[in-house]
Amino acid sequence: MKETFDSSSRVRRDVSTKYYVYILYSLKDKGLYIGFTADLKNRLQEHAKGQSIATKLRRPFKLIHYEYFVDKADAKAREEFLKSGYGRQQLDQILKRTFEKYLKTSSGFAFRNKRLI
Repeated sequence: MKETFDSSSRVRRDVSTKYYVYILYSLKDKGLYIGFTADLKNRLQEHAKGQSIATKLRRPFKLIHYEYFVDKADAKAREEFLKSGYGRQQLDQILKRTFEKYLKTSSGFAFRNKRLI
């Protein structure tokens, strides 16, 4: 177990476990899925194989963004924030070019009403 010393709280933290918040773009329905996991590679394989009830009928997906955390509570809070109204606004700004690339309609305008499940 790797540990680091947090001088502000005088607590040792295990930093060997990694947590991820990730965003998938459905190539089928053009919607987004925001998730949280400790094993990103395995979780993406589960989505691809249809082993997740929430995304099974929305395959295939493209991973468009992920964030790494050493604290589980921080990762969970980030996931919940990104699913909120203000978080969605932040995503629009952070991933503006990505959305323009993937969310084009046949008329050439970006699809702005991204669905979030």
